[in-house]
Amino acid sequence: MTQTKPSKGRNALKTLPGLLISAFFLWYTFKGISLEQIRSVHLVAPIWILGVLAFTLASYTLRCVRWTRMMRSTGANFAVCARVLMTSLAANNILPLRIGDIMRVFTYAPDLGAAPSVILSTVILEKLLDIFVLVLLFVLTMGSHASAHSKTLAETLLSISTIGLLTLILGARPLKTAFDRAFSRYGHNPKVAKIEHWITLALDCLIDIGIPGSLLLLLQSFVIWACEGMIFLSGARLTGLTTDLIGPWQAVSVANLSYLIPSSPGAIGTFEWAVKTALVSHGAAESQAALFGLALHAWLLIAITGAGGIIFLIHRARIHNTTPLLQEIETLPAELP
Repeated sequence: MTQTKPSKGRNALKTLPGLLISAFFLWYTFKGISLEQIRSVHLVAPIWILGVLAFTLASYTLRCVRWTRMMRSTGANFAVCARVLMTSLAANNILPLRIGDIMRVFTYAPDLGAAPSVILSTVILEKLLDIFVLVLLFVLTMGSHASAHSKTLAETLLSISTIGLLTLILGARPLKTAFDRAFSRYGHNPKVAKIEHWITLALDCLIDIGIPGSLLLLLQSFVIWACEGMIFLSGARLTGLTTDLIGPWQAVSVANLSYLIPSSPGAIGTFEWAVKTALVSHGAAESQAALFGLALHAWLLIAITGAGGIIFLIHRARIHNTTPLLQEIETLPAELP
């Protein structure tokens, strides 16, 4: 008992900075908004509820299809990949330090029939694809009114994500050759052999995807984020948000890039601030933009966390797993096996 308490205390301290950052962004986003303005929010065109539901379903179904494509070399099927991905997204929304992604790499490796290093390579590729599309969308929608700092940041992120993508897509085979030559110098050192094994498996997975497969993944990523943008656009029509046509599209890019800012699980606070900032720059009233961001974020958190949580619980019941989730997380390995 005395050994677990300090650990829990340290975990609480790790989450405290993120909670404070979220609290600050929530205060900064909603300061000056009155109770009357909150009460004035209503549904202007309820038919657009169908748009929000349909594009949410399409966006996350396509994410599962895309990751299944990445995991093709492992033989993992769509049902397993979808379950693991949705569970990890739900965990990311409620647990700190991107635990969901860590669980995807380690906890569910046996379910996927893949080595953790292989899964990690697909997670990195997935993040680079998403960041590339989001930054490109931001660059296309920011317009001439954007500050020099915003333009510089966008160009930097776009350059980094582009270089990373090109390295993974075009450089996997040359990288494997270079690593093979480098590791051959160290003979049969067990630690070096283990590192070589991790890297080889990861690069083999990327090589198997290939350039045509990677281009297909990029196309799928564009479609995924087009669906995500339509969620924002449908929400704007649903609530009668006053903005131009570009506003919702810039909001989706900035809102999802806000996940890069350290904060509480689910990017609470930073998401709302990003949506408000983007929409106000495209003509929306501050109170309307802030409340729109809050409502849309609440929907996404409830929908994705709820769907992932239900899938998680159904699977646990099916395999008769009664181990508490937090206990499973505490047994995650500290390094790649």
